[in-house]
Amino acid sequence: MSDSGKKDDKPLAVAPTPPKPDIALVHGVTPDGGYRILRRRGDSLELGSVHPLVEGKPLQGEVVALRPRQEFPLLCDVETLFTGPAPSRTDTASPVVAAPPRHKKGPAQVSNDSYRENWDVIWSRRKKDEAVN
Repeated sequence: MSDSGKKDDKPLAVAPTPPKPDIALVHGVTPDGGYRILRRRGDSLELGSVHPLVEGKPLQGEVVALRPRQEFPLLCDVETLFTGPAPSRTDTASPVVAAPPRHKKGPAQVSNDSYRENWDVIWSRRKKDEAVN
């Protein structure tokens, strides 16, 4: 019997699949200074906004790097640097059990921008009157 009827045992080379495109089109400005974008990630279109990272503020969504294209700067290539946890779904089949309330002593903790701006007005010491009686 001849070996001409046998197939080669070598694995066939499979071409790697090209990465799915991840691009964003900047189409406006948000009231707080971010950019409104239309993002194509793979085969889906998403509408969203991007904002600069600010130390001390929580992340919402992903951390991405936008690289504007030379021929059209409003069209950017998107690189995802960090993906946060997926938002939790609320199912009717699995009831959500709330944690018991914690009672703390003292006033509620208030931490907003106007409170931080007025910190010195509220807590700074008054200058002593240097005039002698």
